[in-house]
Amino acid sequence: MNMINWEPFRDLEEFVNRMSPALTRWRGEVNGGTTVQWSPTADISETDREYLVRAELPGVARKDVKVTIEDGVLTLSGERRFEKDDKSERFHRLERFQGSFARSFSLPDCADASAITAESKDGTLIVHIPKLESAKPKAIEVKVA
Repeated sequence: MNMINWEPFRDLEEFVNRMSPALTRWRGEVNGGTTVQWSPTADISETDREYLVRAELPGVARKDVKVTIEDGVLTLSGERRFEKDDKSERFHRLERFQGSFARSFSLPDCADASAITAESKDGTLIVHIPKLESAKPKAIEVKVA
Protein backbone atom coordinates (compact mmCIF):
# COMPACT_ATOMS: atom_id res chain seq x y z
CA MET A 1 0.00 0.00 0.00
CA ASN A 2 1.37 3.42 -1.01
CA MET A 3 1.54 6.23 1.51
CA ILE A 4 0.32 9.65 0.39
CA ASN A 5 1.40 12.77 2.26
CA TRP A 6 -1.60 14.76 3.35
CA GLU A 7 -1.42 18.44 2.48
CA PRO A 8 -4.40 20.13 4.14
CA PHE A 9 -4.30 23.29 2.01
CA ARG A 10 -3.83 21.59 -1.37
CA ASP A 11 -7.57 21.23 -1.98
CA LEU A 12 -8.18 24.84 -1.02
CA GLU A 13 -5.37 26.02 -3.29
CA GLU A 14 -6.73 23.97 -6.22
CA PHE A 15 -10.20 25.43 -5.62
CA VAL A 16 -8.89 29.01 -5.60
CA ASN A 17 -6.84 28.39 -8.75
CA ARG A 18 -9.88 27.00 -10.57
CA MET A 19 -12.11 29.87 -9.46
CA SER A 20 -9.54 32.62 -9.99
CA PRO A 21 -10.46 33.46 -13.61
CA ALA A 22 -14.14 33.69 -12.72
CA LEU A 23 -13.46 35.83 -9.68
CA THR A 24 -11.26 38.31 -11.53
CA ARG A 25 -13.71 38.86 -14.40
CA TRP A 26 -15.96 41.10 -12.33
CA ARG A 27 -15.66 43.41 -9.43
CA GLY A 28 -17.87 45.75 -7.50
CA GLU A 29 -21.13 45.21 -5.70
CA VAL A 30 -24.53 44.32 -6.98
CA ASN A 31 -26.77 47.32 -6.24
CA GLY A 32 -30.33 46.11 -6.22
CA GLY A 33 -29.44 43.41 -8.73
CA THR A 34 -28.82 45.86 -11.56
CA THR A 35 -25.24 47.15 -11.59
CA VAL A 36 -22.15 44.98 -11.88
CA GLN A 37 -18.77 46.15 -13.11
CA TRP A 38 -16.98 43.55 -15.14
CA SER A 39 -13.60 43.15 -16.75
CA PRO A 40 -13.16 41.47 -20.14
CA THR A 41 -10.64 38.67 -20.52
CA ALA A 42 -7.60 39.42 -22.66
CA ASP A 43 -4.69 37.62 -24.29
CA ILE A 44 -1.35 39.33 -24.90
CA SER A 45 1.10 38.01 -27.48
CA GLU A 46 4.21 39.21 -29.28
CA THR A 47 5.68 38.91 -32.76
CA ASP A 48 8.97 40.27 -34.10
CA ARG A 49 7.23 43.50 -35.12
CA GLU A 50 4.49 44.11 -32.56
CA TYR A 51 2.61 43.23 -29.39
CA LEU A 52 -1.02 42.17 -29.69
CA VAL A 53 -3.76 42.54 -27.09
CA ARG A 54 -6.93 40.57 -27.83
CA ALA A 55 -9.85 41.38 -25.53
CA GLU A 56 -13.15 39.52 -25.61
CA LEU A 57 -15.99 42.03 -25.96
CA PRO A 58 -19.01 40.13 -27.29
CA GLY A 59 -22.13 42.24 -27.47
CA VAL A 60 -20.23 45.52 -27.13
CA ALA A 61 -20.77 47.97 -29.97
CA ARG A 62 -17.71 49.62 -31.52
CA LYS A 63 -19.00 53.04 -30.51
CA ASP A 64 -19.08 51.92 -26.86
CA VAL A 65 -15.35 51.02 -26.74
CA LYS A 66 -12.59 53.50 -25.94
CA VAL A 67 -8.84 52.78 -26.27
CA THR A 68 -6.50 55.29 -24.61
CA ILE A 69 -2.79 55.56 -23.84
CA GLU A 70 -1.57 57.69 -20.96
CA ASP A 71 1.81 57.62 -19.19
CA GLY A 72 2.76 54.30 -20.73
CA VAL A 73 -0.52 52.59 -19.83
CA LEU A 74 -2.96 51.22 -22.41
CA THR A 75 -6.57 51.31 -21.16
CA LEU A 76 -9.55 49.61 -22.75
CA SER A 77 -12.84 50.93 -21.44
CA GLY A 78 -16.46 51.13 -22.41
CA GLU A 79 -19.89 49.79 -21.68
CA ARG A 80 -21.98 46.78 -22.60
CA ARG A 81 -25.61 47.81 -22.61
CA PHE A 82 -28.46 45.53 -21.60
CA GLU A 83 -30.59 44.81 -24.61
CA LYS A 84 -34.24 44.56 -23.61
CA ASP A 85 -36.43 44.96 -26.66
CA ASP A 86 -39.44 42.76 -26.08
CA LYS A 87 -41.64 43.84 -23.14
CA SER A 88 -43.43 40.47 -23.15
CA GLU A 89 -40.17 38.59 -22.63
CA ARG A 90 -39.51 37.47 -19.05
CA PHE A 91 -35.97 36.60 -18.06
CA HIS A 92 -35.39 33.57 -15.86
CA ARG A 93 -31.63 33.88 -15.71
CA LEU A 94 -29.14 36.60 -16.66
CA GLU A 95 -25.51 35.46 -16.75
CA ARG A 96 -23.93 37.91 -19.17
CA PHE A 97 -22.29 40.86 -17.50
CA GLN A 98 -23.38 44.34 -18.48
CA GLY A 99 -22.38 47.82 -17.52
CA SER A 100 -19.12 49.70 -17.67
CA PHE A 101 -15.72 48.04 -17.88
CA ALA A 102 -12.08 49.06 -17.86
CA ARG A 103 -8.88 47.09 -18.29
CA SER A 104 -5.35 48.56 -18.19
CA PHE A 105 -1.98 47.24 -19.33
CA SER A 106 1.50 48.71 -18.89
CA LEU A 107 3.29 49.20 -22.18
CA PRO A 108 6.88 47.99 -22.50
CA ASP A 109 9.59 50.59 -23.10
CA CYS A 110 10.07 49.40 -26.67
CA ALA A 111 6.42 50.04 -27.66
CA ASP A 112 5.69 52.76 -30.20
CA ALA A 113 2.70 54.41 -28.50
CA SER A 114 2.22 56.89 -31.35
CA ALA A 115 1.47 54.09 -33.87
CA ILE A 116 -0.98 51.93 -31.92
CA THR A 117 -4.06 50.81 -33.86
CA ALA A 118 -7.15 48.83 -32.89
CA GLU A 119 -9.77 46.82 -34.74
CA SER A 120 -12.94 45.04 -33.73
CA LYS A 121 -13.72 41.68 -35.29
CA ASP A 122 -16.22 38.97 -34.27
CA GLY A 123 -16.61 40.28 -30.72
CA THR A 124 -12.87 40.60 -30.17
CA LEU A 125 -11.00 43.89 -29.88
CA ILE A 126 -7.48 43.54 -31.28
CA VAL A 127 -4.97 46.23 -30.34
CA HIS A 128 -1.75 46.34 -32.41
CA ILE A 129 1.21 47.86 -30.55
CA PRO A 130 4.20 48.23 -32.90
CA LYS A 131 7.73 47.93 -31.56
CA LEU A 132 10.22 50.74 -32.01
CA GLU A 133 12.83 50.13 -34.72
CA SER A 134 15.64 50.19 -32.18
CA ALA A 135 13.96 47.41 -30.18
CA LYS A 136 13.78 44.91 -33.04
CA PRO A 137 16.31 42.10 -32.67
CA LYS A 138 19.36 42.26 -34.89
CA ALA A 139 21.68 39.41 -35.68
CA ILE A 140 25.30 40.21 -34.87
CA GLU A 141 28.05 37.93 -36.05
CA VAL A 142 30.87 37.51 -33.56
CA LYS A 143 34.23 36.31 -34.86
CA VAL A 144 35.91 33.70 -32.75
CA ALA A 145 39.65 34.25 -32.45
